[in-house]
Amino acid sequence: MNVVRRSIGLLLVSLAFSFGLAHADSRVDLDRSARTVLNQLVASNDNAKKLNEKAIATLVFPAVIKAGFMVGGQYGDGVLFKWGRPAAYYNTAGGSFGLQLGAQQYGYVLFFMKESALGALDATQGFEIGVGPTVVLVDDGMAKSLTTITAQDDIYAFITGQVGAMAGIGIQGNKITKLAK
Repeated sequence: MNVVRRSIGLLLVSLAFSFGLAHADSRVDLDRSARTVLNQLVASNDNAKKLNEKAIATLVFPAVIKAGFMVGGQYGDGVLFKWGRPAAYYNTAGGSFGLQLGAQQYGYVLFFMKESALGALDATQGFEIGVGPTVVLVDDGMAKSLTTITAQDDIYAFITGQVGAMAGIGIQGNKITKLAK
């Protein structure tokens, strides 16, 4: 029991430290980081480039920190770009429980293809991944077959810059919440 308490304490300390890394110092820094991640993705992936050209908005989380030992959490700040300009700011946060161990940092980019999907982002007290509009994770297999003709879903997600190691299985939830201006 003592080992479990120490492990949970260590996890909470590491999550608190990680929160500082994932939380941008300023909106200017966050804008710059998000734009860099988006530009790198679009330059290196033809499908991301095509989606970016057709998307009505793009939400970029340049750095999300995830850590866990049985109980885990993740957090990161992001920028919603409309017409190439920052339009709003969001955070993503989530928790998980299960057989898991590790820590990682990654970014992700969501391309909103429909007004209804973008509307769902602000319609409630937070947009939950897996609830509401369809979110398609574009992995290597999908990226090979995705075209502007087949791109008919609400939102397309790309994971970027993944570093660290996280292993395990568990129950996970993720919520995106708009930040006050």
